[in-house]
Amino acid sequence: MKPFNITPIDRQLTAAIQAKIDNLNKPKGSLGRLEEIALQLCLIQQSTEPSLAHPCHLLFGGDHGIEREGVSVSPREVTWQQMINFTRGGGGVNMFCRQHGFKLRIVDVGVDHDLSRTPGIINRKIGWGTRNFRYGPAMSDDEFDRCVSIGADLVDDCVAEGCRIISIGEMGIGNTSPSSIWMHLYCHIPLKDCVGAGAGLTTAGLQHKYDVLRDAVERFSRYPSPITHHPSPITHHLSPITYFAGYEMAAAIGAMLRAAELHLIILIDGFIMTACALAATRLYPQAQDYMIFTHCGDESGHQLMLRNMGARPLLNLGLRLGEGTGALCAFPLVDSAARMVNEMNNFQGAAITKYF
Repeated sequence: MKPFNITPIDRQLTAAIQAKIDNLNKPKGSLGRLEEIALQLCLIQQSTEPSLAHPCHLLFGGDHGIEREGVSVSPREVTWQQMINFTRGGGGVNMFCRQHGFKLRIVDVGVDHDLSRTPGIINRKIGWGTRNFRYGPAMSDDEFDRCVSIGADLVDDCVAEGCRIISIGEMGIGNTSPSSIWMHLYCHIPLKDCVGAGAGLTTAGLQHKYDVLRDAVERFSRYPSPITHHPSPITHHLSPITYFAGYEMAAAIGAMLRAAELHLIILIDGFIMTACALAATRLYPQAQDYMIFTHCGDESGHQLMLRNMGARPLLNLGLRLGEGTGALCAFPLVDSAARMVNEMNNFQGAAITKYF
């Protein structure tokens, strides 16, 4: 994987930014989380006047070999059907992008269907769905590298248009399964607590999903690891990422890392995108400085994963649609934080006595 130059946020401006926030014509701290978000926005952009110019939303699509094991109530063809639906503006992600002024890019990284002639879909297909990780790695190291590059390149395209804030979503039946396993392996949480119903599995279906994922983890634990030969931190973390990832998830990781490298504001969506953020921050811990976690979804274990990352979500609406919809729903709060620090008057300008 091409290395990223992701630096921790420079916090030297913290005092100046906090002074500006505290001097707005309001009781100190009275706008709560909005003040915390405003501080983070300013630090990311190293400015006391943060900009949310040209918001972009990347939606990566890909299918998963593990879906063949019956771990999802939704059939595989829903992935490509929804991808086409998105091009017609009929998805939840389309509605929220229109509402909040996000430019939507729909990207086929690994859907098991020929979408190359579908207008509105960017064709970056690596394969026709990943391999079944119950029996071996979902993808090769080379495929992972190519996915990361695709995600990074799409971020570059957004930045070339003036983007300063980005959100990322996914479409891929079965992608709660690799997310659950990453959570288990990286957060050291029992697998049983990491496996949820996804799009609506029954109790029996949930038990079957757990059995399948337990088998996959056990096989992974016996799989020849590159760690023995290349004991670097990157290799150590790449092994479980490449072994279980979906193509769309690997592309999302690449997008997150490139966005952090370019000091963009990154809105992190629900369970799957939080799992991708977890993987990304195992590669580059400093990338989390640039992330705003937007909501805690309805998938079992999401709250545990957020807590393990020290992340406080902005919303808890019981969402489990994916597509990046939670991030888009939370955007108005981020916008309010930026407007607060940019547009509110201070005590002196408003001719109000500062009483603290």
